[in-house]
Amino acid sequence: MTAGAPAEPVAVSASEVRKSYGARQILTGVSFEVRRGELMALLGPNGAGKTTTVEILEGYRTADGGSVRVLGLDPARDGRALRPRIGLMLQEGGIDNRSTPREVLRLYARFYLDPEDPDALLEAVDLGRAATTRYRRLSGGEKQRLSLAIALLGRPELLVLDEPTAGMDPALVARLAGWCAEHGLLITELRVGAASLEERYLELVGADVADEAEGAA
Repeated sequence: MTAGAPAEPVAVSASEVRKSYGARQILTGVSFEVRRGELMALLGPNGAGKTTTVEILEGYRTADGGSVRVLGLDPARDGRALRPRIGLMLQEGGIDNRSTPREVLRLYARFYLDPEDPDALLEAVDLGRAATTRYRRLSGGEKQRLSLAIALLGRPELLVLDEPTAGMDPALVARLAGWCAEHGLLITELRVGAASLEERYLELVGADVADEAEGAA
């Protein structure tokens, strides 16, 4: 993005996206947009194509057809320029069990030009008291919060969170709405209890979009 240029109002744009694995069709023309400052939940049963859709948006998988733009860039072609601008929260973080949350955030902070302060971020996700606890001793909810902190560390323009509310304290889940005001936010498998957070949801069923609707914001 050129310095001083206004931000694109649309964070994610997918048009007629198709993807197959052999003879199996996973996506058959999926289209949607996520605007900046909007929280969209991507829903659907196992095998509906949620993970494939997110991986295409992240640039880790290439679509067979259609058009995808994330922050105005093609993820498949412009991955190097795009990756520093998005924050990803995965289901499995791959974090060394011997590391502490503070060590993890300080390590990841080295990958960014202007990262958030690791200690301030630990406090923001309610991990201040567990900052020096080994990862293997963290609860499931604490591990989720650390993954969220990693996603926020690089001051991303877009957050992509995979099942972020599992095991998370309701008060912290509510803060997602605040972070959403600063980012485009795409969430997969939003859990019961957080469903009122999404402004829109997109449901994938049978390799296509089954429903798109406004949430209960």
